[in-house]
Amino acid sequence: MPSPDLLVVATNRQARRNFELGDTYECGIVLRGSEVKSLRESKVQLTESYAAVENGEMWLHGLHIAPYSHAQSHTGHDTVRPRKLLLHRQEIERIRHRLQVERLALVPLRLYFKDGRAKVEIAVGKGRRTVDKRQDIARRDAEREAARAVARGRRDER
Repeated sequence: MPSPDLLVVATNRQARRNFELGDTYECGIVLRGSEVKSLRESKVQLTESYAAVENGEMWLHGLHIAPYSHAQSHTGHDTVRPRKLLLHRQEIERIRHRLQVERLALVPLRLYFKDGRAKVEIAVGKGRRTVDKRQDIARRDAEREAARAVARGRRDER
């Protein structure tokens, strides 16, 4: 349950379907002024983005932030440039080690403002195959049908 002081700008709803998610981390993100203004207008695409550890630093690739609506063309920003994520060095090293050993991916889940600062929630996840997705859908359908049967049984008792 998100706390009331969070202003969620964008979510990656496909992440939970395409990945088995593990640990999550809250990262700061280095932005330019016009990027922050665009985020406040929710002009961002998070679905195609991913995070990576490069040279001891965490980077977010593929995040599309549209140009600010009131900006002049020469003062804007590059829409899909790599953006640096801010984490403690120990956390970056722990993540880097897990990525190498377990062959995992870093998936951004949501982008939000917390106390006026832009944050990205990333998760360590393993990609799902189509077979796994089908099994999850079948399990969910079975649970839903069982819940309906229980509800019908309670209704019939009255």
